[in-house]
Amino acid sequence: MSGYLKTLDALPEQDRWAEVRRLIFSDPLPFFKELRQKRPVYVLPEVTLACSLADCALILRRPKTFGVDLYKPKQGDYFMSHDDTAKHWREKSIMKAILDVEDIPKIRAWIGSQTADVLKASGGNIELVRAITRGIPTKLVQDWFGFTNSDPDKLIEWSYWNQQDAFWNQPFDSVAPEIDQARIIKNRERANVMMAIYLGRLVLKKAAAVKLGSRSDDPVSRLLRLSFSDGLEFGVRDVIFNVGGLLIGAVETTNHAVCNALSHLAGDPKLLKSAKEAALSDDAKVFDGYIFEALRFNPAFPYFFRTCHVPTTLGAGTAYAQEIQPGATVLALTHSGMFDPQGFPEPDRFDVNRDFSDTFTFGQGIHSCLGRHIAGVMVPEIARQILRDPTIDLSGSKPDFEMTNVPQKWALSTA
Repeated sequence: MSGYLKTLDALPEQDRWAEVRRLIFSDPLPFFKELRQKRPVYVLPEVTLACSLADCALILRRPKTFGVDLYKPKQGDYFMSHDDTAKHWREKSIMKAILDVEDIPKIRAWIGSQTADVLKASGGNIELVRAITRGIPTKLVQDWFGFTNSDPDKLIEWSYWNQQDAFWNQPFDSVAPEIDQARIIKNRERANVMMAIYLGRLVLKKAAAVKLGSRSDDPVSRLLRLSFSDGLEFGVRDVIFNVGGLLIGAVETTNHAVCNALSHLAGDPKLLKSAKEAALSDDAKVFDGYIFEALRFNPAFPYFFRTCHVPTTLGAGTAYAQEIQPGATVLALTHSGMFDPQGFPEPDRFDVNRDFSDTFTFGQGIHSCLGRHIAGVMVPEIARQILRDPTIDLSGSKPDFEMTNVPQKWALSTA
């Protein structure tokens, strides 16, 4: 046993969370294993960590008990900052409806073609993040979601700062010396002003086209037709909010997921070789398990945070049971949960044939990823095309996070 808890217990109480946070990102799997075995509910003054699969699922599936209060200062009245409310269910249902699952095969084919074209045109050298892992989802937003006449660099910037502030700039992140919390908030606020100006103009232009009979079938136009129908409570302001959510959710999470999956594969020569062979198959589904299993080992989000509303016992029925009180910030350590042998047999074995429906890659509960069907093909297809390219050698390489929580650059020579 590694003795993480012995080291933590020897620290002054006010210093423990900073060290725990460091371990979550630097040495997660052995640390989580010790937590699950010795202290699966770990209470600190700043946060309570829940490590077991059962407790992670409980936290994410009980929105009235564990709410997304910490989203509200970052996301305003966007439906994802609501828990079990009429607004949440109405708007998420609308967004699911306009993101047709029937389009998924065509979207995957388009993503594959676009990624292959960028790789082919790279001219011997490529910076994967801007060119592909951010570049391809940005182009999807432009070409499929209806963000016409937009600057891709601005779209990336708006998605980046919103994601940084919402998910990596919470009060409990103040212990990380590399995080300038005030600067992130300022950049997110500035990004949202610029995004609102663009989206306002975009929606006005498309609204006029819809009123004149345009049959454009992008999500923005679909939402406007629905809004103009007066069939339900969904005004133009709601259209703008939810269209912005499509951008924010699509770009940065895709970048992070693709880079994390590929860097895990790149760190194991045998695994990388096997994944490259699978990527060459004409049947894309032969390959997908490599990416979703790599994301179990190296997820984009190691935890999801919630605020306790109702006194609740975590670790119920065990010697480690703890009653959590209202107001407490709780981290569902879903990276740990995906290695809990109670739900994942032989968790340390890389198994591409697992049933991934019960992982936390796309979250769980009412706040699970809105675009999981699109992400479920976009992430593996981008990775697949990169591994199919015979000029790219990822062996032993990894992206540069540049002292942030997300990949910023991954420069490769394809010559």
